[in-house]
Amino acid sequence: MKVRRHIEQVAAVTVLGGATLVAVSALIFILVFVFSKGIRIVTFDFLFQSPREMGRSGGIFPALIGSIILPLMAVCIALPAGLGTAVYLAEYTTENRLTRLIRIGTDCLAGIPSILFGLFGFIFFVTIMGMGWSLIAGALTLAIMVLPTIIRTSEEAIRAVPYIYREVSYSLGATRWETVWKIVLPSALPGIVTGVMLSVGRCVGETAAVIFTAGVALRIPLSAFDSVRTLAVHFYILAREGISMENAYGTAAVLVLAVLVVNTVSYGIMHHFLARRER
Repeated sequence: MKVRRHIEQVAAVTVLGGATLVAVSALIFILVFVFSKGIRIVTFDFLFQSPREMGRSGGIFPALIGSIILPLMAVCIALPAGLGTAVYLAEYTTENRLTRLIRIGTDCLAGIPSILFGLFGFIFFVTIMGMGWSLIAGALTLAIMVLPTIIRTSEEAIRAVPYIYREVSYSLGATRWETVWKIVLPSALPGIVTGVMLSVGRCVGETAAVIFTAGVALRIPLSAFDSVRTLAVHFYILAREGISMENAYGTAAVLVLAVLVVNTVSYGIMHHFLARRER
């Protein structure tokens, strides 16, 4: 019996270790491939100059600004609705048909391909609402797209807060809202921040939904109704139309670095809040 358990343990460790190795190897391969072709293109001028000749020369500054503004706007729009829904589901309702319907709806929304979000945004925000290809149309579309991620991660983070925290707060005379605002949400903040940063990372790398709603203008947006181009869209256009593969690889390197920075910051913030809570 002991020999059998030992063999099962070794087999499990081997399989799990092999799966981890495959995942890490794929990540390393992508990083090495992109950086080996694009990192030499990334210079100060490339980052802070505007494109010339449709991107054949010059830099990526307008696309870089677009990749910062658009995700931030989308998350700022989605966060109140997503966090409010998560609080309602976790704190103010019991398990019933309505809550199950909401969860099924958010799960289905999370599984919809981004191209469908783009088509919806184009038909509703760009055409029917008359916003045109604009920053606000793209932000609203991306906000709907990342809403399920914020709802589900926030709800799980709130449910992970020990119930004893709530009981102590109620015993001291606090209302339910005071308990949620002052006790539950601060304790769930690491998980909420992680969900928000994951949403930002998805927005940064999104292409299909952005092309149909925010447009592809190669300029810095001066208002919410100006068209904007992101790094992902800029890379797609440069590579798809063969305008400049050299600049396309440089844009890809910057895009990968941006996603890595977003994920690193999210993990740093999460561990910072966890360390503070443990003190």
